[in-house]
Amino acid sequence: MGGIDKGLQMFRGRSMIESVLERIRPQVAETLINANQNQQRYEQFGERVIGDLVSGHAGPLAGLHSALSAASHELVMTVPCDSPFLPADLVVRMVDALCALSGDVAVARTGNQPHPVFCLARRHLSGNLESFLKDGGRKIDAWYANLNIVEVAFDDQPEAFANFNTLAELHAAERSG
Repeated sequence: MGGIDKGLQMFRGRSMIESVLERIRPQVAETLINANQNQQRYEQFGERVIGDLVSGHAGPLAGLHSALSAASHELVMTVPCDSPFLPADLVVRMVDALCALSGDVAVARTGNQPHPVFCLARRHLSGNLESFLKDGGRKIDAWYANLNIVEVAFDDQPEAFANFNTLAELHAAERSG
């Protein structure tokens, strides 16, 4: 979105982060917000705000690394701030699949399309991810390529993974109601 803070953009009368928090809070025991700008504004949502531990704008993987390092639970679920319709059963389905298949990482998928930022990872992967980032890695699928990955099908809810990458997309979705 041209460098503006996606999570604070208004959608249907409130910021996108508010919509995401409303959907994820009932599903988890702990909520962390990864933000590298506007941290004071994010603190107003009542959750602990953490910044990237790795410098150089390393993208979503840096946020996952920070969450794995800060979380107090063994499993860490990540969701993007620009997907306000995430499934109400996202976490339970991800945990069930990860545990049933003894995976390291679970990733949501619709059809043939993985959604790697909807990721459930085991906290002990923090060191592995830190090494990957320090070696210059930035692509999520490249990081988990050597891990035991579980893809979790959400073909019954493909609209739940809609996201907005531009202001035009956001405004068009706002108009379509």
